[in-house]
Amino acid sequence: MAKLLEIRWHGRAGQGAKTAALVLAEAAISAGRYAQAFPEYGPERMGAPMQAFNRISDEPITVHSHVTNPSIVVILDPTLIAATNVKAGVPADGIYLVNTTMGPCEMRKRLGLTDSPAKVYTLDATQISMDTIGRAMPNTPMMGALVGATGLLELDQLIADTREKLGRKLRPEIVEKNIEAIRRAFQEVAS
Repeated sequence: MAKLLEIRWHGRAGQGAKTAALVLAEAAISAGRYAQAFPEYGPERMGAPMQAFNRISDEPITVHSHVTNPSIVVILDPTLIAATNVKAGVPADGIYLVNTTMGPCEMRKRLGLTDSPAKVYTLDATQISMDTIGRAMPNTPMMGALVGATGLLELDQLIADTREKLGRKLRPEIVEKNIEAIRRAFQEVAS
């Protein structure tokens, strides 16, 4: 892992991007790293485009500003690709993880990355969440896919921290459905 890794999450309010960033940061801290997680909202209403961010490092993080050059971009809602510049500030060899029914090659074309060394991973996180949780909540499957695609954390660490964080506000059976979504996404993410 790089000394300081920055991640930008693109989603819509209500899809759980903020929660995913927070859980990921807590898992990184539990693994002995330093981490930050914070959201950025436009209009605060359900369905409005929003972003969340992570910084993860092996050393203390002294930067406390907006993430402008993320190495990894996680897109919870593929309709945001046409509405937002999801590639802004991403290096040529960046990583894109997209919640979509499209395969990685098709998504690479849609993102305009056909001649780029960037890595593109796809996953139908919405379907996984429907199958496991019973509603369209792509955040936890995308966390599992992120760990599966990048090896950023150990899957068991992510699951333990997700169980703890979600267990504070959700019923145990709902937490376990989210864990199932993470495990399935970890296995199914495609590159």
